Amino acid sequence: MHPRNMARTFSGARVAVLGGNGFVGSHLCERLLADGAARVVSVDNNLTGRDENVAHLRGRPGFEVLHHDITSPIPLRGPLDAVFNLASPASPIDYAQLPFETLRVGSAGTENGLELARQHGAVFLQASTSEIYGDPLVHPQREDYLGNVDCTGPRAVYDESKRYAEALVCAARRSRGQQVRIVRIFNTYGPRMRLDDGRVVPAFIGQALAGEDFTVFGDGTQTRSFCYVDDLVDGICRLALSDVQDPVNVGNPREMTVLAFAEAVRAAAGGGGKVVFRPMPQGDPKQRRPDITRARTLLGWEPRVALEEGLAHTLRYFRGVAPRRAAP
Repeated sequence: MHPRNMARTFSGARVAVLGGNGFVGSHLCERLLADGAARVVSVDNNLTGRDENVAHLRGRPGFEVLHHDITSPIPLRGPLDAVFNLASPASPIDYAQLPFETLRVGSAGTENGLELARQHGAVFLQASTSEIYGDPLVHPQREDYLGNVDCTGPRAVYDESKRYAEALVCAARRSRGQQVRIVRIFNTYGPRMRLDDGRVVPAFIGQALAGEDFTVFGDGTQTRSFCYVDDLVDGICRLALSDVQDPVNVGNPREMTVLAFAEAVRAAAGGGGKVVFRPMPQGDPKQRRPDITRARTLLGWEPRVALEEGLAHTLRYFRGVAPRRAAP
């Protein structure tokens, strides 16, 4: 059974979003409030999140920010219906600079989030990642694919923290009977990403807006599938409100090469330099595309925002924030 108030809607629900000041977390907080949640608490230590991501939500009835590192027990009082765990560095630059923090938030942080949910009888949703599939030998990737993961490579701290987190969540379900959900997130983009976080979307957008060359790693034929953040958040919400306890891929199955994506950004931005090739980073996957049959069948979800529309929204955001950040 679902906790009270979460049978079909978030109206009146009390929710904690771990990592709520981050890119995806801030959009989730916004969506939950729009859906009528009575209480939304963003729990974040701002290691990679930012207060400015939720500044527009300050003063909204029921919205709170708790600055806290979830690798310590989470001191959150009052009833809760759901706990969303989106807390983790999520870009290669971040987890290269924060390897131990990334491992700790996936292990101790997830365990503390599960304990918070257990204490309140709340649904616990774990944000996992397509990175658990590694450099996949099966294409597209289905949830029953066990992956091709390098547990000693430079990306391992993130991959393994998420794989371990999934194991913790499944252990809580089996041994304690906790209500859990696992969403495996594929490449996502949209407003509030950091231009300097090293991922391909903000990198290309930043270069296009500055009139710089596009930096492409490898030969550019590697593929990705890009999902707009509003679509992702809709999938996360549908999963939380469902009874599905097995992992579910949420991402856009429209696959394209990195070179084609660079051209899409150039077209959307109306400019940009030439493509400059650099060596492929170790462990970078050659192809990535979700099989979303489970999301379609069990959640009635599929992405709705076209790439061209999503890029227009994202570029509009970055054009708006760039002058403010450049001001003294």
